[in-house]
Amino acid sequence: MTLRILAASTLLLCTAGALAQTAPAPAQDGMVTVSGTVPNETTKAAVLDHLRKLYGADHVVDHVEVGGVVTPANWSRYVTAMIGPNLKQVSKGKVQVQGNTIDISGEVPNEAVRQQVLSSLSGAFDSHYGIKQNLHIGQSKQKVLDDTLANRTVQFQSGSSILTPAGRTVLDQMAAAIRKLDDPFIAIIGNTDNTGNRQSNIELSLARASAVKAYLVAKGIPAANLSVSGQGPDNPIADNSTEAGRARNRRIDFRISKG
Repeated sequence: MTLRILAASTLLLCTAGALAQTAPAPAQDGMVTVSGTVPNETTKAAVLDHLRKLYGADHVVDHVEVGGVVTPANWSRYVTAMIGPNLKQVSKGKVQVQGNTIDISGEVPNEAVRQQVLSSLSGAFDSHYGIKQNLHIGQSKQKVLDDTLANRTVQFQSGSSILTPAGRTVLDQMAAAIRKLDDPFIAIIGNTDNTGNRQSNIELSLARASAVKAYLVAKGIPAANLSVSGQGPDNPIADNSTEAGRARNRRIDFRISKG
């Protein structure tokens, strides 16, 4: 995310991946870059303080300059009031405050959040400010993974962590889906049925999860974005008393952990 403050009393907040052409290079996911010009040191300190409290001090990069701009009355107070939890829910977008106009666009998870964001923006400014908005509801990253897997299982050779051709085909599709999701952090969780020794099943489930990670890394997914664990038979989703149920329980789960 990039927060840009420009001359002529303009503030521009952009999330990574959807910056205006005049904005700086996109920030890394989870980072906030602040650049541009503010009227005084007090405004700069207030903006940075609000951002650091919201995103964490280690996630804010300061490129702000001071002086040479004239702002409307109470502009600094309104701008800092805008930087709150609801604004953080906007991704792949931007918020620009120029003079008395606020322009917000981007992606939100649902309609309720869209209304919350607009309400909080309206409450941060007085009636002399107008809001333009183009917020759209995006598909969740977890749903993208779930839809790609489509209730299929990643198949391995019996009793081993060696992928079958069918298993590799599923992972090729998962890798393609992950590459479209802006580098999310994903937990890869191995599971087995309850046949045999529990500890051996836990070890097998971990080995299979590790094999999936290795395959995805070979397909270009960053290793640092993937974690692995093995739950063995401890998290069944079907009846282990039937062959069909046991087959469903022998699976790999993909869970968005962050990002």
